[in-house]
Parts: sequence; structure tokens; C-alpha cells
Amino acid sequence: MEIRGTRVLLTGATGGIGQALALAFAARGAEVVLTGRRADVLESLAKRIGARATALPADLADRAAQEELLERAGDIDILVANAALPGSGLLADYSIDEIDRALDVNLRAPIVMAKLAAASMAAKGRGHLVFMSSLSGKTASGSTSLYNATKFGMRGFALAMREDMRPHGVGVSTVFPGFIRDAGMFAEAGVTLPRGVGTRSPADVARATVRAVEKNVAEIDVAPLGLRWGALFGGAAPVLAAAVQRRAGGDKITQAFARGQRGKR
Repeated sequence: MEIRGTRVLLTGATGGIGQALALAFAARGAEVVLTGRRADVLESLAKRIGARATALPADLADRAAQEELLERAGDIDILVANAALPGSGLLADYSIDEIDRALDVNLRAPIVMAKLAAASMAAKGRGHLVFMSSLSGKTASGSTSLYNATKFGMRGFALAMREDMRPHGVGVSTVFPGFIRDAGMFAEAGVTLPRGVGTRSPADVARATVRAVEKNVAEIDVAPLGLRWGALFGGAAPVLAAAVQRRAGGDKITQAFARGQRGKR
């Protein structure tokens, strides 16, 4: 899909990855509708981009806000569902309200928004839906059951939607970042990775997302080769992969991640 001249709705625009996405789409000549909870950050980003950006604050944990946002955004050509909550930690440590919040932001909001946006895209015979998942949507880890649930669910939803929207000329892509440095959930948690485990940058995620739209790529990983092979192995042999993760100290990483993100449920 040609991005120049399109109208893009980007959720989670206030985070570091969201800001990189906004700048990348604007650089391709798109008009970008930015949304997130922090109005001050949205306004600052919109000013940085210039006339091609609009800020629409919204909290996607509010179910009514999910539908209202699509109405306020107007006719869009590309939806980038990037907003997410960490959802890390043992399920036993979550309240029911916290479970609902993670499910609403990470899974329900992208599904509802895709339903509403896809209808107008199908009527026009063009458009693209992008879902920001994670390698945690391909392989499970201890202390991330809720996050895994939302990201696995997003992958299944996106693959099926891709088939449903194919006859209507609407593309669907899912992006799977690994450990992202400098910004995002992993960077904010302050976790130290074992030597040899590589990272990627927010700009790498943005470039991959733009490519996914332009080439209508179904799935694209943003991670070093070793992590990508690990995700493939985890999907094919989950029990064995879990044992390997434990031996390599992966459980300590996920536990540290959960501690660092506890305040963002």
C-alpha cells in the first residue's frame, strides 16, 4: 500500500515505540492521528510532526472510549494498534480489575477498532490493519501468562482477519518485536539481559512496520536471529523450550521484568 496521502490512526503514540512509529509514517507523507493517555506528550509529538498530525487523547481501558475514538478519528486508511499494558507477573498477583484492564487494552481494543475501521476500508476497497504484538505472542514464558494470552490471541485474530479482508483489498499485518532498547516496556523495566542476547531499537520497529504496510507482509519479527529462532522453537516444542529457558535463566528475566512493570497494570 502506498502510504503517502493516507490517514493513519496510531494508538499508544505516547510511548517511545509509538513516537518512532508516528515519525516514520509522517516521513512517508501520511497524516497521523495520534492517541494515548498522556495529552501533554501527544501535543508535543503533534507539534514536532507539524500540520500532518492530530492529537486525540483516549484511555483504551475505557470500553466506550474505544468506539468513540474511531468516530473522532474520522475516515482512516491505516490502523496501527500499538497500545498495550505489560501484563507481566503471576496471575495470582492480579486483581480481577487489573486482568480486565490488560485484556481490554491489549486485545479487546484492537479487535473492536479493527472491526469498525475494516468496515469503511472494505467499502473503499483499500486499507491496512497493523497489530503490534511481541515475540511473546509466539512463545510462552513463566510469569507472563496474561501478557502471553493477549499477544497469542492477537496473532490468531490477525491471521484470520487477513484471510477475511483479502477479498476486500485490505491488508493485515502483525509485528513481533523482541527486546527493544531505549524505549518501551522492556527498556522501562530496567532489566539486564544475559550476555549475547541482542536488542533492537524503536526505529527498527518503525521501519519494519512501514515495510509491513507497503509490502502487505503478514508477519514480521523485529529481533536478532537468535531470538527469532528461539521463538520458532518455542512455538514448535513449548515444553522443551520452557525447560531450556529455565536452564538459561529466562525465568529470572521475566520475574525481574514483572517487578519493574508492577506499577503499570
